[in-house]
Amino acid sequence: MRFRGKLVDTACIQHFSKVLGTIAKLCKTCVLRITQDKLYFILLEKAICGGTHTWCELTQSHFFDEYMLDGLSKEDNEIFLEFAPENLLRAMKTAQVAKWIKIKLTKKHAPCLTVEVDLPTATGLSRNVVHDITVTVLPKRLWSDYEEPEMPEFDVSITLPALKLLRNVVDKMKSMSSYVVISANHEGEMKLLIETEIASVCTYFKELANPTWKSGFDNHFSRSTNRGDVDRGEFFEVKVDLKKLALFLNVQQLSATRAICNLDANHLMHVTLLHDDFSLQYFMPAVSS
Repeated sequence: MRFRGKLVDTACIQHFSKVLGTIAKLCKTCVLRITQDKLYFILLEKAICGGTHTWCELTQSHFFDEYMLDGLSKEDNEIFLEFAPENLLRAMKTAQVAKWIKIKLTKKHAPCLTVEVDLPTATGLSRNVVHDITVTVLPKRLWSDYEEPEMPEFDVSITLPALKLLRNVVDKMKSMSSYVVISANHEGEMKLLIETEIASVCTYFKELANPTWKSGFDNHFSRSTNRGDVDRGEFFEVKVDLKKLALFLNVQQLSATRAICNLDANHLMHVTLLHDDFSLQYFMPAVSS
């Protein structure tokens, strides 16, 4: 198996670093799935840890000037690597002013992602810095554990308010409660409710959009959520862990063009951040306590 990619554009290097920065703050280890057209960063927590799931998808042609993949076989032209994203992030941080960065899969003392950075010097010459990041190559029998999650038929989809505003609200609520009830309807209204022994606190957002997923939209969603049999004023709710929601909102370094929340009542809260060259999905299961 072979993989090699080269980043040249400074903006692409910085953007790739921001994606890594977000992933690294969400987990200690993740799985990188490399395909011919895309890269996927996959974070899958066990149910006993809260069961959150993160799926980040990047279009490789928007980042890499050169890209070569020789996967497991012609039929399975993919590679799955488990590694610590913080280690790759450290390597990328040394490359913010690099002329170029090469990332390739190598075999040294163990399988590695080798990052070669071409840095300018005061004399105008170049110097190369090499980082070797240990990875585990996952066998094909484990690939099915990291498939993209199936989408339920969501009860409601709603565009989130400005993430900075939402983050401030969630951070204040986190100091008062461990859980928050997120609810929304088909009239562009969303509520965040916490309840304690002495008080209930609710934040209301209005005039938000209710997007309708259409077939083929970014290859993620194929179901319409604005069903005709739904009372547009009816609220659908999911109770989630406030600390996990706050963590997700606080680690964001990405400038998404759209941020959308989908609710499967009493089962799942799904947040997706969309951009031209990446998408990030965060799945939070409902809690019962």
